[in-house]
Amino acid sequence: MATQVIVLNGGSSSGKSGIVRCLQAVLPQPWLAFAIDTLVDSMPASLRASLVAPDGGVSVGPEFRTLQTAWMEGVAATARAGVPVVIDDVFLGGAESQEGWRKVLTGLGVLWAGVRCEAAVAAGREIARGDRVRGMAEQQAELVHRGVVYDVEVDTTHTESLECALTIAQAVLSGSVQPSSAGCRQRLAVRCANTTTFPS
Repeated sequence: MATQVIVLNGGSSSGKSGIVRCLQAVLPQPWLAFAIDTLVDSMPASLRASLVAPDGGVSVGPEFRTLQTAWMEGVAATARAGVPVVIDDVFLGGAESQEGWRKVLTGLGVLWAGVRCEAAVAAGREIARGDRVRGMAEQQAELVHRGVVYDVEVDTTHTESLECALTIAQAVLSGSVQPSSAGCRQRLAVRCANTTTFPS
């Protein structure tokens, strides 16, 4: 079936936001973007304040999970209404986080994309952007990918957002994906090296 949802997973400061903007520019129809950062920003200040520790570690409780689940259901409903969506998320629970999305997106055509970046490079970006607690990027660089199965992977360590987006877009447009369901799918690793352009 055609891809209706693109899920990007990567650690903080890995470059997901830039890839999302490029995907919206190169894909041939409008895609709505949903980011975990936007969800966090919409939460009460009292809840946000308790999420990140001074060392950059992130800990979420039951209140956060309740709000997150409602948000995920809303994203899935948008896709089921016929609007393709791209999701920018951070799988703090690794495979468990992916399984949560699988259940919510059941029956939809989903492309799973891993966004990798070397920890040292992500940490440097974290310092440069100035809006993250130092330590988040390094802690999440590998953690978020543990046990996660992808259809395509890109690495932003030495590759620009546009080139990575083109690789993901090629995966979206070059073939069908299986409907999302609980359980694992075969991994297809694709290097971020494609420079094809797509019609608008």
